[in-house]
Amino acid sequence: MTPAQKNDVIGVLKEKFAQYDNFYITNTESLTVAQVSKLRRLCFEKNVEIKVAKNTLIKKALESFNDDKYTGIYESLSGVTALMFSEFPKEPAMILTSFRKTNKDRPILKAALIGSDVFTGDNELVNLTKIKTKNELIGEVIGLLQSPAKRVLAALLHHHESAGTETATDAPAEAAAEGPATDAPAAE
Repeated sequence: MTPAQKNDVIGVLKEKFAQYDNFYITNTESLTVAQVSKLRRLCFEKNVEIKVAKNTLIKKALESFNDDKYTGIYESLSGVTALMFSEFPKEPAMILTSFRKTNKDRPILKAALIGSDVFTGDNELVNLTKIKTKNELIGEVIGLLQSPAKRVLAALLHHHESAGTETATDAPAEAAAEGPATDAPAAE
C-alpha cells in the first residue's frame, strides 16, 4: 500500500470516527469468506457500516483526534480487525449475538466505544446487548412521570364510582326507615 493510499484510508476512517459516536472493534480472523459476506449482509440490513482496516491505520486515525477517550481502545488493535459503525449503540451487539449462534462464537468482540465509554473484551458483549437506546430511556421516563398521575386519576375515579353506588344503595334503606307511603289507602 502506497503512502497516498494509507492517507486515503486514514481520511476515510477519521470521517467515520467523527460521524459515529458508537463503534465496535471485532476480530474476524477465523471467519470464512462466506461467513464474512453473511455478516456484511446482516450489517447492511440493520444500517451498520462495517470496515476492515489495518490496525496501524486505525490507530493513526484515532490518534489524530487527540482525545483521551480512545486510549483504552489501542490495546485491542491486534490481529484482523473489522470496525462496525452504528447510530444505535446496541445494534452491532445484537448483530454479533445473533450471528454467533450459528458461527461458533465468532467474530470476537475486542472493544467497543459507546459515547465516551470503552468496553473491552468479548465478555462485554452481553452487557452491550442490554444498552437502552435514547428512545427507550425517554419512554421509561415518560412512563415513570405518567404513573403517579394515572394512580391519582384511578383513585379519583374509584372514589367517584364508590360514592355513586353508596347513594344508590342507601336510598331504598332510607325510604324503608321512613315508614309506609301515605298515598296508599289505609286498610279498615
